[in-house]
Amino acid sequence: MDQKNPFETPVTFRLHRAEYLVGFVVSSALMVAHWDEIRWLPAIGLFFYIDVIGYFPGAIAFHRSKTKQISKAYYVLYNIMHSLVTQAAVVGLWIWLIGPEWALLAIPFHLFGDRGLFGNFLKPFGLPFEPVAHPMYRPLIEAIQGSRRASPEQPAQPVAVAPSGTPR
Repeated sequence: MDQKNPFETPVTFRLHRAEYLVGFVVSSALMVAHWDEIRWLPAIGLFFYIDVIGYFPGAIAFHRSKTKQISKAYYVLYNIMHSLVTQAAVVGLWIWLIGPEWALLAIPFHLFGDRGLFGNFLKPFGLPFEPVAHPMYRPLIEAIQGSRRASPEQPAQPVAVAPSGTPR
């Protein structure tokens, strides 16, 4: 994945998840180390509000939809609520208004767990709200890996893609 190829192969996806697993482990360790100092009602609220606003409405709409096409507003809600930027602002606001506290660890615990444990990243508009294998993903990865394996001494050749999105 790079700025010209904004997608991930299975290996880079696992590596990306591993980075978030480190954050999950650190936030988990801090929660265990400060177990007695955590105000649990705010921690539980901070953990769940992300999905109550950002995931559950879209998931319900998706599962109720016969076509599985839902409003892009659900994607926006999900992406806003699961953004590290948004949640950093929430943490900053909380610290400013209420003060620093260990209950705030529920936010990185949630986000890093979603990404590291479950592989849930931000949702692109072009894919279904819930994970469904795209029919073009496997052929694209096979074409990329095949072009890299064909001739190790020569650079990989671009894969021609028709306007419809299918490889030529």
